[in-house]
Amino acid sequence: MMRSLWTSAAGMIGQQFNIDTISNNLSNVNTTGFKKNRPDFEDLLYQTTRTAGTPATEQTLVPVGVQIGHGVRVAATQKIFTQGSLQNTGNVSDIAIEGEGFFRVLTYDGTFGYTRDGSFKIDSNGQFVNSNGYRLMPDLVLPDGFIRESLAISQDGRVTVKIPGQDDPLDVGQLELFRFVNPAGLQAVGENLLKVTNASGDPIGGQPGFDGMGKTIHKFLEMSNVEIVKEMVNMIVAQRAYEFNSKAVQTSDTMLGIAASLKR
Repeated sequence: MMRSLWTSAAGMIGQQFNIDTISNNLSNVNTTGFKKNRPDFEDLLYQTTRTAGTPATEQTLVPVGVQIGHGVRVAATQKIFTQGSLQNTGNVSDIAIEGEGFFRVLTYDGTFGYTRDGSFKIDSNGQFVNSNGYRLMPDLVLPDGFIRESLAISQDGRVTVKIPGQDDPLDVGQLELFRFVNPAGLQAVGENLLKVTNASGDPIGGQPGFDGMGKTIHKFLEMSNVEIVKEMVNMIVAQRAYEFNSKAVQTSDTMLGIAASLKR
């Protein structure tokens, strides 16, 4: 069988994966805090029929070897943590991060999840929770009877509210952000959450606006960093690459047909 059949098939599989990744990016174009994925490819094993540098004569060496490749495969999918655009929502429980860092939430199984999605809600206990009820950590408990519209969050993460009958704002607590040496090593688990892995390193906590942490922007949300035009261009390139590989399969099949018809 011709090697090109399998080489081209590997190329088609790789471009199918590329399209799957682009489709996921586009489907999350309106997901708060979503970070786009980029597939990385690498070439496969080479068959070497002549090695460069082997002696050709007593005085000369072979300058260039002969190698035949076997196609492509997916090496990695990397999240790109560029800043998404900030959208003013006017909602007092919305918080955006401008710069580096993640919010930490406590999931139902007792483990921590990390997210850029700051679309928090205030539950019946006066705690900040996300859409799935996961509590923002460290805990912030708002006092009973607080005036909702008085809730204020500074760029360094200080949370204050007003209580009826008191003129001065009440200091509720301090938001904390977390960053990683290798955020691309975090594992996406859905629900806008990322989990720690050995590749990401341990979380480094800190106050917003200090020690390399981003600032907290109140009443704003960070939107997805997916750029639709670029994704559409990537889709066109992937589609054409898939088509080129399919043409190579058809050409290989035609050549096999010619070889099979030599003897009649």
